[in-house]
Amino acid sequence: MEAFTLRVIQTIQNIPAGKVMTYGQIAAQAGSPRAARQVARLLHSMSAKYDLPWHRVINAAGQISFQDENHRQIQKELLLGEGVVFTGMNVDLIRFRFDPGED
Repeated sequence: MEAFTLRVIQTIQNIPAGKVMTYGQIAAQAGSPRAARQVARLLHSMSAKYDLPWHRVINAAGQISFQDENHRQIQKELLLGEGVVFTGMNVDLIRFRFDPGED
């Protein structure tokens, strides 16, 4: 497994309940700030194998990225269940974004 892939998996595994990270934020944390699309591909292909909390990853606008309404609703419900608050379909990234560098 490539080092970037391993770092992405570890970063996603460490997002605590009630917090979110963006694809780009995860890519930067894993050492490749321009690889947000690669993070999305890894999340899609490895979530089940590594039991990743996929629902805690959203886009830079604070929105769920799924185009399919059913998947979008599932992700929203999972986040709501963890205490993440939405305004429409947006998450307040100031309040709910996880920063691995903070204590």
